[in-house]
Amino acid sequence: MAARLAPSYSLPWADEVFLGRVITRHVPCGGRDCPVAESILMETPFFSLRRFSYARPAAAPRLLLVAPLSGTRALVLHDMLSCLLPEFDLHGLFWADPVNIPAAEGPFGLADNIASVLAALRCLGAGTHLLGLCQSALPALAATALLAAEGGPAHPASLMLLGGKLDTSLNPARVDILMRRYSRETFISQVLSRVPASEPGHGRLVYPAHLQEMMMLAYVSRHMLSGGEVFRKLLHDDGGDIAGHPFIRLLLSAVDIPGEFFLDTQAQVFCDNALARGRMTWQDRAVNPGAITRTALLTIEAAQDDIAGRGQTQAAHTLCRALPEVLRAHHVQEEIGHFGLFHGAVWRGAILPRLCAFTETHPGL
Repeated sequence: MAARLAPSYSLPWADEVFLGRVITRHVPCGGRDCPVAESILMETPFFSLRRFSYARPAAAPRLLLVAPLSGTRALVLHDMLSCLLPEFDLHGLFWADPVNIPAAEGPFGLADNIASVLAALRCLGAGTHLLGLCQSALPALAATALLAAEGGPAHPASLMLLGGKLDTSLNPARVDILMRRYSRETFISQVLSRVPASEPGHGRLVYPAHLQEMMMLAYVSRHMLSGGEVFRKLLHDDGGDIAGHPFIRLLLSAVDIPGEFFLDTQAQVFCDNALARGRMTWQDRAVNPGAITRTALLTIEAAQDDIAGRGQTQAAHTLCRALPEVLRAHHVQEEIGHFGLFHGAVWRGAILPRLCAFTETHPGL
């Protein structure tokens, strides 16, 4: 991963316009609508660290949301981001579309994913609350563990993990079984492809967006047949902006995934279960969540989650074995599946208040 703060060319992001598209343009405050300002604090060819702010009447806890690198555009987080904004000094770590990243910038693997979270936390400094969702739960936990082992001041005040895959041996979901079924060589020869010559990232190895769209359509079909969460959201979209951001459009907003990252994830998360087994390393350093002693930990799972199986997120508490009980909390949210963790009425009415209460209880400084 290129180690510079700004690229030497105009970088076309996966979502070029964040304000109004990925996050709301205005926030109600003091009886009026306050405009939201966006600033880029750090940028590489692979990610951007962005702050969303407005003229709030009082200071708010600083929060870093790490977007999942899972083949869906940041657009899917619209409901979550727009609800977090009034409650927090909101920062987001977002990933560029690899189709637009020249191959000369080098590969991007799981180690680079973790390094990006580390860079963002060091940029924001002590007292930051860290939120990992789905795929990003693992790099968020890994980065926190590495900072704890260093003993420096940049460790997060709290780590909040929603629907993450930290121990895929527990209640394996369909995706866990599928990713373990095939070899690395099979994925390289039959699943991954090279970005075509017509794109800036030509020659780069990727898991292509069109395959992700096919997977998501199959997922939607299963929910239509079973009456699952996605089917219910299609019947009654409970998002915060159903006219401008209908759920189905958010769900199917696919983007390519870096090929090296896909293969690393297949090997380390699904096949080796490296973090849960104490085998994960980063730049020849052991990733040991047992080093975490000062960062408060909240894990939240959805009772009907068919992507992250029951217990896979809660496993963080087992891994963070040295963390005092007073700094721990776990919650299972009934009546929702994976997407209800960050979209819809239950997210707004039950999960968001829990995040706010946890950060208030554990300010860190």
